Amino acid sequence: MPDTFSTSLSKSYTTDILVIGSGSAGSVAAIAAASGKYKVTLVERYGFPGGTSTQMLDTFYGFFTPSETPRKIVGGIPDHVVNALNHDGNIFLRPNTYGAGTGVNYNPEKLKQVWDNLLSESGVQTFYHTTLVAVEKADESARAIFFHKGAGFFSITAKRVIDASGDADYCHWAGFEYEKAGEEEPAQSMTTTFRMCNVDLEAFKAAGGKKMLKEKMAEAVDSGRHPLPRKEGSAHEMNQPKCVSTVAVKVTDHDALDVERITAAEKEGRHQAFIFEDFFRVEVPGYQNAKIIGLSHQIGVRETRRVYGEYRLTKEDFMNARHFEDQIFLCGAPIEDHRKSPNGGLETFWQYVPGSGVYGVPYGTIVPKGSKSTWVAGRCFSATHDAHASCRSMAQTMSMGQAAGFAAVQSLENDIGASELDARKLRERLVQEGAVLDIPDVVADITRNGWSNNKTS
Repeated sequence: MPDTFSTSLSKSYTTDILVIGSGSAGSVAAIAAASGKYKVTLVERYGFPGGTSTQMLDTFYGFFTPSETPRKIVGGIPDHVVNALNHDGNIFLRPNTYGAGTGVNYNPEKLKQVWDNLLSESGVQTFYHTTLVAVEKADESARAIFFHKGAGFFSITAKRVIDASGDADYCHWAGFEYEKAGEEEPAQSMTTTFRMCNVDLEAFKAAGGKKMLKEKMAEAVDSGRHPLPRKEGSAHEMNQPKCVSTVAVKVTDHDALDVERITAAEKEGRHQAFIFEDFFRVEVPGYQNAKIIGLSHQIGVRETRRVYGEYRLTKEDFMNARHFEDQIFLCGAPIEDHRKSPNGGLETFWQYVPGSGVYGVPYGTIVPKGSKSTWVAGRCFSATHDAHASCRSMAQTMSMGQAAGFAAVQSLENDIGASELDARKLRERLVQEGAVLDIPDVVADITRNGWSNNKTS
C-alpha cells in the first residue's frame, strides 16, 4: 500500500465483516451477515444502495424457471426484499419477451428505500459515497483504504471481507487471481437503459405489441432510416402508469476498467438512447407523444473481472444441468450473451438449460482460490464467460450474497477459513432461512406470498 495513504488517513474503523458494494448481492450479504452476533459494515461508492437493481433495471429475474411449468427456485432473504416491495403495491409479475422466465417487476426508486430499511433494521453500519482505493493485509485481518470526498482517505480493518463490488475491486487490490472479460472470449456489451413516459400502452398493444415492435426495429435497421445498434430489444411496462423501461442500447469494444474507454462508452450509450427515442416516436404506435424521462445512473456493465475460485462454474455444468453436494443455490436462467455476432451484428445469443432446466451452483464459486477470509458475490464470482452469462440474474446474485453472508458468520463462529468451511452446515443455515437448494417437485404458484400478477405486458 502506498505510504501516502498511511500518512493521510483521517479516520480508522474496525469491523468484523466488511461488505464492499451494496448492489443486490452486497446488500443481501450484509443483511445475512448481520443475522449473527458480529458487527457488519457495508460500503458503497454511490449515495444509495441497490447497484444494478436501482441504477438501471426494474425487474428481478431468476426466481422462476423459464418454462410453461415454472418452478420457484430462489427463496430466503430475496423473498423478504420482494415482500417489502409488494407490501406497498410496488411489484407485478410479467413474462419475459425472450423466455427467460417470469420476472418480478418493481419500482426501482422504492427499492432504494427498501434496501435502506432492510439494512438499517438488520443493524448494518453503512457508508455511502465511499470508494475502495487500496488493500493492506496483516495476519488474518485486512485493512482496506477508502476515499470519501469529505473525509479524505480512511481505513476499515476487518476480520472477514465479502467482495460484492461487481468489478472484484477488493480481490484485485488484495492480489487474488482473476480472468478479465475479453481476454479469452469477447466481453458482453454494455447497456444504458432508459425510461419513457406518456406511452399509450393500449394503442401499442392494439397495433401488435412486442411482435410489432420487433418487426419495426428490424425494418428500421434494414432500411437505414434509423441507425439503431441492433434489431431486437426489450421495452416493457413499468409500475408507474404510462411508463416504459428499455434494454435496447448496446455498446461494444470498450473496456469498462479503462478510464478513457468507459468514458467513451458512457457517451455512446446516451447517444444511442436518443436515437431510440426518435425511432419510437416516429415508428411505433403509442409512442408518438412519449419522451425519455431518465437514463440509467451509469452504463450497465455485464462483466469485467471474474475471480478464479475454489470451483469455477462452466458451460458443461450448465449443459449437463449438474448438481453438487455443496450447492448453495439454484439457477434456471438461460445463457444470455450480449455480444457481436460473427457477421458483426449486435444481437443476443440464447441457450437454455437442458433436461430439468435447473442446475446447482457450488460453494467454491464464491470463495477466491486459497482464500482464508474473503468471499465474492455478484458478477465477479468464479465462472467462465458462458456460465456467467446464465448465472448473473439478480435472484442468483442475491442468493450468492445470502450464502456469503452466512458463510462469513460461520467462519467467525468456528474460527475457520473460507476454503475450509463445512458446506453442509452452511446449507442447513440456508434452508433454515428459506433458500431453495433442491429442485422443487411441484410447479410454482407464481402468486406465492401474495405477489401481484396484475399486468402482463
